Amino acid sequence: MPELIEIDDYKAPELDVFTRLDEPQLRHYYEPDGGLFLAESLRVIELALDAGYRPAAMLLEDKTAKSQAADVLARVGDIPVYTASKEVMNQIPGFNITRGALCAMHRPPDRTAQEVLRGASRVAVLENVMNPTNVGAIIRSAAALGIDAVLLTPGCSDPLYRRALRVSMGTSLLIPWAYLGSRSEDWPAGGMALLHERGFKTAAMALTDRSTGIDDPAIKACSRLAIVLGTEGDGLAPETIAACDFTAKIPMSHGVDSLNVAAASAVAFWEMAARQRL
Repeated sequence: MPELIEIDDYKAPELDVFTRLDEPQLRHYYEPDGGLFLAESLRVIELALDAGYRPAAMLLEDKTAKSQAADVLARVGDIPVYTASKEVMNQIPGFNITRGALCAMHRPPDRTAQEVLRGASRVAVLENVMNPTNVGAIIRSAAALGIDAVLLTPGCSDPLYRRALRVSMGTSLLIPWAYLGSRSEDWPAGGMALLHERGFKTAAMALTDRSTGIDDPAIKACSRLAIVLGTEGDGLAPETIAACDFTAKIPMSHGVDSLNVAAASAVAFWEMAARQRL
């Protein structure tokens, strides 16, 4: 059981990693080695530990440390565990969302797209989805609705960013994901070539004259399928749509032309993946 270290000043440097470092600083915290990410709430911390992520330090409200946190504390090893009163913790942005517990975790080595595609039959591809809330919501739907892996283009928000991980309810720690290269020129040409090389057909979610419904039997019959979703507002780039094998849309009513990308992903995943596995 780690020793608890009481902090009585929000400005204490020990709290920097939890309160004052931004996402890029956390990601490069140990550069050139791996960085850190923050897991919020005991539930998400438990998921991270179950998935093999290594804790670096914790911050707990003193009431949480003395009650609900016993099981987690027994698993984190000899790391610094800071405790603070609710008055101190209330100064942390989003404190209520943390539910009294924050854990700085070591980032694992980045997976490659080749690794996460191994054994997958249904994958989601996110093109330049920059809003971390949307990334987290899409990953949560992917984990729940039969998607085996998630691929992201270099312009996407990081699934381990604090808000993305929070919105995903920890599922960013569970479903395999990887970036399709690190440069904008790696997509769509290189990424599409990899998907086709691995036997995947690709379905662009877009409104065009050639779009079919997401219940198109030809799409659902694909043994391996990549569902490609674009950023909020602009949608998929024309060259991405042109490179895909299919273009699909969700039927709408009342003059609505589209859904938020996170909502659209859930509908598409249910029709193209989850229903196929019932």
